[in-house]
Amino acid sequence: MNTADLGLPVDVPSTSLFTDHYELTMLQAALKAGTAERRSVFEVFTRRLPEGRRYGVVAGTGRVLDAVENFRFDPAVLGFLRERGIVNAETLDWLAGYRFSGDVWGYQEGEVYFPGSPIMRVEGTFAECVLLETVILSILNHDSAIAAAASRMSSAAGERPLIEMGARRTHELAAVAASRAAYVGGFTSTSDLAAGFRYGIPTVGTSAHAFTLLHDRERDAFTAQVDSLGRNTTLLVDTYDVAEAVRTAVEIAGPELGAVRIDSGDLLLVAHRVRQQLDELGAHATRIIVTSDLDEYAIASLAAAPVDAYGVGTQLVTGSGHPTCSMVYKLVARAESADSTAALAPVAKKSSGGKTSVGGRKWAARRLDEHGVAEAEVIGTGPVPDELRERQLLVRLIKDGQVLSREPLDVVRDRHVAARANLPLSATQLSRGEAVIPTEYV
Repeated sequence: MNTADLGLPVDVPSTSLFTDHYELTMLQAALKAGTAERRSVFEVFTRRLPEGRRYGVVAGTGRVLDAVENFRFDPAVLGFLRERGIVNAETLDWLAGYRFSGDVWGYQEGEVYFPGSPIMRVEGTFAECVLLETVILSILNHDSAIAAAASRMSSAAGERPLIEMGARRTHELAAVAASRAAYVGGFTSTSDLAAGFRYGIPTVGTSAHAFTLLHDRERDAFTAQVDSLGRNTTLLVDTYDVAEAVRTAVEIAGPELGAVRIDSGDLLLVAHRVRQQLDELGAHATRIIVTSDLDEYAIASLAAAPVDAYGVGTQLVTGSGHPTCSMVYKLVARAESADSTAALAPVAKKSSGGKTSVGGRKWAARRLDEHGVAEAEVIGTGPVPDELRERQLLVRLIKDGQVLSREPLDVVRDRHVAARANLPLSATQLSRGEAVIPTEYV
């Protein structure tokens, strides 16, 4: 869900400076050479998955659509470029009228991807497409990394809900995007109010250790919180002595106490002790929420613990060790002249060092085995085989510069659950391994 879905006014600034200096100098040189208007095809893909990952998650597509739509060179931006002498007057005149008028195709948000998957294809003139490179990669690399980490954590958590709480561990704007990506990957709520406002993600939160320390006694802090927020609140019980805190919490809130949160110590051992104590006190329905630098491995290790929910911060917003997906944006085809009817010719970088790419405008499809489980990511530049025609992954997102549709986040989230379930079972293993299905070029 975005602010348009919520009917909330948000002032969206131009995204035109979310780019690199050389995008504009390339534009200037191409305009002078007469090649800027050649029809071109750029594709976003990654040559490999982060080490040990079995699949990637497409996230940030909705934000890319917003960024393309708001990619405008307003007077303030043009003044900055003029003052710095970044481009010449002719290029500034061209930029003043910039509106992306091409097409964008892509994997649907929430879908999984693999090495070589053309997860986004941008088509138009070289001039209008090249300017979008940095902002598209910035969004997709960040959001897809967070969503992939979230997906692994969600898989490890099973049916237990996950709370995103990493806002204080990253840039304030990145925190909002991270919360959105985490929701796509399977998290159920966030502590970040900006994410709740902008995207409609459920927000949660009660108190920190500072609230307990503010009061003369832990009992006073618990009493104040219950009096204000009700018996269904979550009380933080590890500021001092956990056992004493649990006893006091139930005494004040009664067996109707909503939850207790544990933020330190041996979580497996402490969770078992707290569960036993809560049951002995008659608080059988009181839930246990654990936090404290969790990642997918820590979550998996708590599978047998009496834990009801997890709160994850640092490891989530840093991609659990992989904060980027190493996606690239490469020119794969271009016309031989500025004539709009000129045929497209495939182009590709052929240098050594593991950075080669495959030229040509590509399609992608996922082949299934006899049980309906994915067995290969198939990529080609020629005709699509009949047996794969209904399994194609790229859909048109923008046509002639107009965004075709925007999806609620819940739809995206459900798509990811379905896409992950369609992979071989080994996709959810946390042990290191290669991509769960191979990429085949035809």
